[in-house]
Amino acid sequence: MIISPCISICKTDPQTGYCYGCGRSNEEKKLWKLENTSNQWKNDNLTGIQKRLTGWQLESFKDSYKHKIESGISLFKKSLNND
Repeated sequence: MIISPCISICKTDPQTGYCYGCGRSNEEKKLWKLENTSNQWKNDNLTGIQKRLTGWQLESFKDSYKHKIESGISLFKKSLNND
């Protein structure tokens, strides 16, 4: 199973149409939820969104996604639980 790239920062940039947190479009988010979406597509999408993001946004995504894979929760949700 490939973990969704959602890192719980769900706000869409009005100019690009991409999520500030995960870098996906709304259409890409919908495709992730479909049962028949292939793992190959998901892997390709993960590669694509990491090429789309830059600078601090890319580093933040990588750190939070890695944490989500390892622990099952994004860094954002972890910080909410610690408050």
